[in-house]
Amino acid sequence: MQTANSIAGVYKPGNGDAFQAINPATGEMLEGIFHRAGKSAVDEAMQAAAAAAVIYSQIAKDQKALFLRTIATEIEAVGSLAVKRASEESGLPHARLTGEIGRTTGQLRMFADLVEEGSWVQAVIDTAQPNRHPMPKPDIRRMLVAMGPVVVFGASNFPLAFSVAGGDTASALAAGCPVIVKAHPAHPGTSALIAAAINAAAQQCNMPPGVFSLLYDDGYDTGALLVKHPVTKAVAFTGSYKGGMALLQLAAERNVPIPVFAEMGSINPVLLLPAALEKRSGELATSLAASITQGGGQFCTKPGLLLAMQSPGLEAFITTLAAGIRQTLPVPMLTEGICHQYQHHSAGKLAAQGVELLAEAGETAAPIKYPTRPRLAKVSAQTFLRSPDLQEEVFGPYAMLVVAENMEELQAVTAVLSGQLTVTIMAEREELSLHAPLIRQVSQLAGRIVYNGVPTGVEVCAAMQHGGPFPASTDSRFTSVGTAAIYRFARPMAWQNCADEWLPGELQSGNPLNILRTTDLTTARL
Repeated sequence: MQTANSIAGVYKPGNGDAFQAINPATGEMLEGIFHRAGKSAVDEAMQAAAAAAVIYSQIAKDQKALFLRTIATEIEAVGSLAVKRASEESGLPHARLTGEIGRTTGQLRMFADLVEEGSWVQAVIDTAQPNRHPMPKPDIRRMLVAMGPVVVFGASNFPLAFSVAGGDTASALAAGCPVIVKAHPAHPGTSALIAAAINAAAQQCNMPPGVFSLLYDDGYDTGALLVKHPVTKAVAFTGSYKGGMALLQLAAERNVPIPVFAEMGSINPVLLLPAALEKRSGELATSLAASITQGGGQFCTKPGLLLAMQSPGLEAFITTLAAGIRQTLPVPMLTEGICHQYQHHSAGKLAAQGVELLAEAGETAAPIKYPTRPRLAKVSAQTFLRSPDLQEEVFGPYAMLVVAENMEELQAVTAVLSGQLTVTIMAEREELSLHAPLIRQVSQLAGRIVYNGVPTGVEVCAAMQHGGPFPASTDSRFTSVGTAAIYRFARPMAWQNCADEWLPGELQSGNPLNILRTTDLTTARL
């Protein structure tokens, strides 16, 4: 395992502070000493990316697709090592991380298919009309092109699928953009293994050296340098509201501002309608208990807020949900910092006036250095409305039940909620029309509406939307999961009266790449 920074395929020791990864289950220091990448390393990586961008953006779509597939194959070759190291660095079980390997390689191949098919560039052609009166119409052709070097920040809760070769990297490479990854400090060893796989694929596929770099830092300095570097054209981030907003501010203060595509979490409200509670209280409670505590509650789609009206069905629901929370075995939290933040924020919510602790999981027999303690709280709608702090996300296995006396109170609660990644609606079919105004209101809050299911478990597919109105994400028009994630890293460009041989193949007459195009308002492979 290489511990040096990887700059354009060459390993170079960092000249900054040294750090090691820590096993959150045991508190032990792990093998490997990593060094923060300083200003010179950042500049070298970015200049290499700038040089690569000119070449890589013009590489044929089939070559890009092969590169993505080769990365997937190389990751599979180190899969068992990556799973072992990721488990040591995150405390996550091998089964979960084996699934992440599959998701990581699967989305790389998914983007390869997208690039190979080619229509994602949205080619549009308006042919010339030289005899049009009173003015001739020029020939104009437009398509999406790569933006340039993209800085990707690895996420703490997905050391594989949202990290070095995760969805942000896959979609940026698919768009034709070089990628510079700032490794998450919690799992540098995992990052090193995956970076080696990408470097091997780049060499096999004869990619320009600066197409990929990996830099380390256990703080914020290197990330700030990357965002502020004049070569950087876009930033992708998955993490906290505080972290995302800090990056957004850095990007806005540049001489040339750039987009920051930050997914910043959410409390993911669950609306529990009366008939559903009356008929399925046990089923709903069991599924939500599992969703709240899944992965130690460390998912951005964890349901953190449950909304209901007082009813007999609700009381049965509470009994079963509380039992499910109490019976949950604690697991390691991802890092010491995340563990302390969870304890601090959940305790703060529980200390607020009018908040009742309904359930808390007990200790585990096996010692865990940074354990979770799942907690369930309850508060009245009126108290919730008077206490804006209760609306903030607690990252970890914590959820709050807000109980309204009537529909008016429930609507008042949903009216004060901010943007969310998801909103879940638990309802019987016959009561949907009865509560249509409420459902329409909560639907305005989210990027994804889930009916009679749980929000955890984000399917990687073309139709997925993982992003929502602010503050769930910085730009609700885009997704960080699924094939549509590619559009974050592309911009439209038009050619007017350009000779055919100077046009990109996607826009040339005769459609040599055989992609789906729109010509004079007709969409076809012509």
